[in-house]
Amino acid sequence: MSDAKRSVKKVVLAYSGGLDTSIILKWLQTEYGAEVVTFTADLGQGEEIEPARAKALAAGVKPENIFIEDVREEFVRDYVFPMFRANTVYEGQYLLGTSIARPLIAKKQIEIARKVGADAVSHGATGKGNDQVRFELGYYALEPDIHVIAPWREWDFKSREALLAFAEAHQIQISKDKRGEAPFSVDANLLHSSSEGKVLEDPAVEAPEFVHMRTIAPEDAPDQPHIFTIDFEKGDPVAIDGVAMSPATLLTKLNQLGHDNGVGRLDLVENRFVGMKSRGVYETPGGTILLAAHRGIESITLDRGSMHLKDELMPKYASLVYNGFWFAPEREMLQAAIDYSQKEVSGQVRVKLYKGNVSIIGRTSPNSLYDQDLVTFEEGKVAYDHRDAGGFIKLNALRLRVLAKRNRRAE
Repeated sequence: MSDAKRSVKKVVLAYSGGLDTSIILKWLQTEYGAEVVTFTADLGQGEEIEPARAKALAAGVKPENIFIEDVREEFVRDYVFPMFRANTVYEGQYLLGTSIARPLIAKKQIEIARKVGADAVSHGATGKGNDQVRFELGYYALEPDIHVIAPWREWDFKSREALLAFAEAHQIQISKDKRGEAPFSVDANLLHSSSEGKVLEDPAVEAPEFVHMRTIAPEDAPDQPHIFTIDFEKGDPVAIDGVAMSPATLLTKLNQLGHDNGVGRLDLVENRFVGMKSRGVYETPGGTILLAAHRGIESITLDRGSMHLKDELMPKYASLVYNGFWFAPEREMLQAAIDYSQKEVSGQVRVKLYKGNVSIIGRTSPNSLYDQDLVTFEEGKVAYDHRDAGGFIKLNALRLRVLAKRNRRAE
């Protein structure tokens, strides 16, 4: 055993209770001889997380070293909603459902490490993906001298069969569906589900319908549209159809509405931070509705300068979230500007869902900047002299006229 491994006495593992992290748990015990502390987060992934406790106990983890926490409200309130205030979309389509969950898990692991006196943290992300970057940037931003163990970059397992053999040798329970080659990998939380790999690796082939788990097919959605309202306060949704809800409860409701109407599917080839392209099938039903609704309420409450500046800043903000820089000062700087812009973004949006589509069909706000008298084609009460537009146009056309004259001389 190397000196680096000997120096690790206690490690906090991000533990799902699944096969991979169960193997990692035992590997940490055997390779590092370390005491393992497990952290299991309920992010709204839709699976029971309490069984992780029994699995950790069976692996020899002390009861006081097993941490299971419901973080759904914190996840939506402090991570999802701030991101949606920016209308964040990566590469024009992806709503960053996996990316935004990683900093919260990293934060919780560091908090637990401090509480139990651990000198290391560990995760189950592979060496080819973005998640290893997101976890570890989070760790180092919060605890700069923490020892990070990334098993997939360290161990000698060359195949799934080798992993299964290790599991059997150490009496790790293997369910029947894990013995064969997994058809694809899944990550899920309250914001989205993400499916990648295996049957999805060829971007030319349509994803099988069985991949989708958060939405019905748009073709199977009801033939009648579903219309409802969302109330916003300072950029965040607070009520559906006039019923006030907590952040996680509201997103859960939007997810159900999206599911029932086939809303939120995305088949995407994206550019990973580590340099390769990957194909993923994402489902973000509630987030897709929320993005459209938030832009709807902003359309009447933000002035042109603020709105356009936000749109310019958004791709940078999206890249920071995607690449794992949630705790970086530049993301916090952008967040401060975005949050400032949301002070007057309050009101109600009327939404129509129909066979995979989200339409905003009404917007009202006490802070509305929309002036019907000003915009009407009829003579309004507001003094607007149409003749003023002539000078405005000529001033804006001046450089174009100068360019045109020069180009004509050159001809």
